[in-house]
Amino acid sequence: MIGGTDIGVDLGTANVLVYVRGKGIVLQEPSVVAMDRDSGRVIAVGAEARRMLGRTPGNIIAIRPLRDGVIADYDVTEKMLRYFISRADGSRKLFFRPRIMVCIPSGVTGVEERAVRQAAVQAGAKEAHLIEEPLAAALGAGVDISQPSGSMVIDIGGGTTDIAVLSLGGIVCSKSLRVGGDKFDEAIVRYIRKEYNLAIGERTAEELKMEVGTAHLSDAADKQMEIRGRDMLSGLPQGVVVTRRQVHEAIRETLDLVVAGVKEVLERTSPELAADIINSGIIMTGGGSLLDGIDRLISQETGLPVNIAEDPLSCVAKGTGLALNTLGVLSAAGKGKGYKKIV
Repeated sequence: MIGGTDIGVDLGTANVLVYVRGKGIVLQEPSVVAMDRDSGRVIAVGAEARRMLGRTPGNIIAIRPLRDGVIADYDVTEKMLRYFISRADGSRKLFFRPRIMVCIPSGVTGVEERAVRQAAVQAGAKEAHLIEEPLAAALGAGVDISQPSGSMVIDIGGGTTDIAVLSLGGIVCSKSLRVGGDKFDEAIVRYIRKEYNLAIGERTAEELKMEVGTAHLSDAADKQMEIRGRDMLSGLPQGVVVTRRQVHEAIRETLDLVVAGVKEVLERTSPELAADIINSGIIMTGGGSLLDGIDRLISQETGLPVNIAEDPLSCVAKGTGLALNTLGVLSAAGKGKGYKKIV
């Protein structure tokens, strides 16, 4: 686009990634904003704000404005989005309003869509486009969705898991679960509280999940990790050692929800597209796909080959950027099936 900038935004529950046309991904920051409780002034955004989670004095609050893949605090989301877009757009923000493509979970309501649209427009968009996460994830993973053959994508983000079968540039059938990496972390927090009477924060739970967590128990050596928190009985700091099997037990119910969602979408897939998926396999994207063994679990439960995309964290952001280059194709082939022009 001459005279302006095209920007793709993966507005995630855990992280925001910004793609600028011609530059690639220029920004990847946690979706956290630190604010002064009294004045409402923004103190920090992104990684700096995330370091403040659970560690702020009374007058400062660290907020995650997106929950379960949708906007929970509109005003804070708008401020965060404006900050990230201004950083990505550089000096040109003073002269040009960019076209912005924002991804949304496939199961959002009309109210939630309007909230994302308004946040993008208030943040400075000249045109706001929305694309559903499975479509963006497939584009970013290098899947040719324009062909009359079926592809299946599972995108596990921080707040949602989006499962979809794609063909001819659009979504044929899909399911969006309000289950993602955050739910894994919350399950670990509850488990540690129940088993050890130990209160830990979500950051500790996330570190435990990443270091020793697994979705598929195998004969491999059982890893373990020492974590520290506050004893619920004495109120004093205490450390415990947690094993891989314990983390698996903690997240097993959440994993079962993901597997059930995958099976439901497969059951609604036409026989012709199902045959294509047997040949091409399932593509996994999103940060949740980095959980050890999750590809083996889904392959075992479905009997289908499962592949994790290269650089799964950035697939959705890349897809939003690529979608901006193919707006004509998307609006013609995928209208009502994953892509919407809002402004």
